[in-house]
Amino acid sequence: MKKLSVLTTLLFGLAVISMAGPVPEYQQVAPPPPAYGTGFYGGLELGANVYQDLPGSKTFTDTDPEFFGDTLEVSPQHNVGFFGGLKLGYVFGTGVIRPTVELDSFYNGFDTDTNFTLREPDGDLIGSGSSSNRLNSGVWLGNFILRFAPGNQKFQPYVGGGVGIYYAELDGLSFTGPNGETFNTGGGRSHTDLAWDIVAGSDYFFTPKVSAFIEYKFLEYTSTQWNTDQNRALGQHLVGAGVRFFFP
Repeated sequence: MKKLSVLTTLLFGLAVISMAGPVPEYQQVAPPPPAYGTGFYGGLELGANVYQDLPGSKTFTDTDPEFFGDTLEVSPQHNVGFFGGLKLGYVFGTGVIRPTVELDSFYNGFDTDTNFTLREPDGDLIGSGSSSNRLNSGVWLGNFILRFAPGNQKFQPYVGGGVGIYYAELDGLSFTGPNGETFNTGGGRSHTDLAWDIVAGSDYFFTPKVSAFIEYKFLEYTSTQWNTDQNRALGQHLVGAGVRFFFP
């Protein structure tokens, strides 16, 4: 009788379990989505120096009768230049707004062509010429940047700015006269001074660790070491593109 009671209890328990269905398995929690563009990074950038704030055209007139009142027109040319360099930085946090510090170092060069026109007092052309020179410079800037990572974080615009130094050097001057004659001067001048910039751009991430970016940069070379009352600062507008690699 006792054995029958135990057997009945076991059968009843199995019936209850079968009615209740299979025993649920432990559910695994899904891992959080990856954070795009965080931590240390290095980058490469190439682009064009599309415009320089060079002085505008000027006309110099000598009213002294000894010089017959001739006028000289000087017209600097805004040539497109080239720049390219490296970036090293660190992105703080994984939120929507991410402070970033960056060291931006690059080569920046363009030709400084100028046209000259000499005219008589009545406007008749006496002659014209041109000069050509190349400005080569290196720039090292420390930038503070705010990056924005909304939504899935793959598209990240940013703005910022910073200060640093530049080293600039002019090649020897080449002058072409009114009859096509050419004169070359040896050597050039060099200068080191403060620089600052304002940047704006955007990254698009192909993976959490690799992005392509486009960037606009307003760059200004100051002239704090020149003893002059004139403003000799040189403002430049740079547009570039490149790639960033983020490290764990």
